[in-house]
This record gives sequence, structure tokens and C-alpha cells, in this order.
Amino acid sequence: MTSVLRRAVAAVTARVTTTVVRGLLDDEPPGGPRQWERINHRGEPVSLLGGPSVAAGVLAGGLVGAPSVRDGAALTVATVSGTGFGLVDDLTEDRSGAVAKGLRGHLGALAHGELTTGGLKVLGIGAGALVAAALSRPHGVRPASTGGRAVLRLAEIGMDGALIAASANLVNLLDLRPGRALKAAAIAAAPTAVVGGPGSGPAAAVLGAVVGELPDDLAERDMLGDSGANGLGAALGTIAVQRLPRGARLALLAGVVGLTLASERVSFTEVIARTPVLREIDGWGRRPAEPTPGDAPDGSPLT
Repeated sequence: MTSVLRRAVAAVTARVTTTVVRGLLDDEPPGGPRQWERINHRGEPVSLLGGPSVAAGVLAGGLVGAPSVRDGAALTVATVSGTGFGLVDDLTEDRSGAVAKGLRGHLGALAHGELTTGGLKVLGIGAGALVAAALSRPHGVRPASTGGRAVLRLAEIGMDGALIAASANLVNLLDLRPGRALKAAAIAAAPTAVVGGPGSGPAAAVLGAVVGELPDDLAERDMLGDSGANGLGAALGTIAVQRLPRGARLALLAGVVGLTLASERVSFTEVIARTPVLREIDGWGRRPAEPTPGDAPDGSPLT
């Protein structure tokens, strides 16, 4: 199968899978519809069922588009761990406000010996990210044949695992407004999907899944939730690990971590609203915004 055909099949598979899974879940949502209902930024009900549907699409299309069994296994581990632990947080988290939100809050709870569902998610996604990094074949890395290279490879696995986990968290931080996280994922995946090369098949799958879910997300019928956003972000991180050389991966990790730390103090929503280009992209296809008292820092999602 040629590279172009593989990418096309991956995108179509992801698109179809996302739509089919979403329909099946809507017919018989596990635990009943109320289990999956949340209140969005307008105070209106939305469904979390879009998250598992997108993850299923990315996984199905990504496996079709992966150039090797090993790369497909890495994508599977990253996506499943991001989705699975995100789903645990979605369905069991304390929404009363008694539990600290955001990465800082969950890490603080862990430091004091308290395991929140968010803390479990941090640990679970982190472990899955390390396994995915170990399975991946990063661009330009030669197999280890000496002790020095083995140490270097272990260091790279740690760096790449951090990139996958941080990417999962960053996409989740963007899931505060309809379509925002999906648009960001599409923008991140598009160059790789179009140009080809390492990671291009899974990147095409990301685009296909986005196309399948974006209309429902923009119409405010669905939201990704932690399951969809973490799974999607982990997949993007894995694609970056498999595609980029070491220096680019390190720079990307620094950027993702920097944005994550900034989100604890600065609202991405407010920054986007003040930046014309970002505001136009963010608002495309969405219902007009209504005046609100203000947004919480993005490390503390409103939904």
C-alpha cells in the first residue's frame, strides 16, 4: 500500500469509526444517559460520549495507517491509557468542588498522600506514555549497541514519555469551548498528514476523527471530556515522538510544559479572545458567545 493510499484509508477509517461508535453509544450509553451528561460553559447539558468515539476513531484509523506493528502498538498504548484513565476521571471525579482541580492541585494531593481521580489519571497516563515511548522508534535514533547509547536511549524514553503525557494534558486544557480542542488537534496533525513520512498515517487518522466529531462538538451536543482530549493528545504526542528528531522533540516538550504551567495562572480563553487570529479560528462554526462573568484559569476546567 502506498503512503498516500495508507493515509487516505486511515482517515476514512477514523471518520467512519468515530461516527459509528458515537451512534452505538447514543443508542445504549453504558450506565444510562445521565452518567454521560455534563453542564457546559453556558450552563447547558452536553454529552461526554464524543470522547470515547473520537478515541476509537483515532485508534482504528491509526492502526490502519501505522507503518509497523511496533508503531501501531505505541499508538495503541498511548491512546488507550489516555482515554481509559481520562474516562475514570470523567465518570468518578468529585464535581462538588471539594477536590482541587488542575495539574498542580492533583500533584499537591499526591504529595500529601491523597490519590484523587485526577492523580490516578496523572500516574496512569504517565506510565502509558513511558511504555509508548519505549515502543516508538523516534526519528533519527539508531538502535543501542553500547552502554553509552543504552543510557542515551533511556534518557530519550523519559523525555518522549514526558512529551506524550504533557501533550495529553495540554489538549485537555483546551477542551473548554466547543470545537477548540478538536481544531487544535487538526492544526497539529495536518502538516504531518499532508506531507507524509513517519507518523503520517496516524496523523491522517486524527484528521478523520476530528471531521467525524467536530459538527456535534460545535453544535454543543458533545464535548470530548478527559477521555477524548487525553486520548487525542496522547496520540498527537506519540506521532511527534515518531516523527521529530531529538532536538525538535526537546523544544516541543519545553513549549508544551511552558503552556501547561502558564495555564495555572492565565486563562487561555482570555488570551484567545484578545488575539484576533486566534479568536477567529476559535469561533469558527460556533454559536455566538454570551457574556460571562469571567473564566477560571485553564488549569481548572469549567466543565
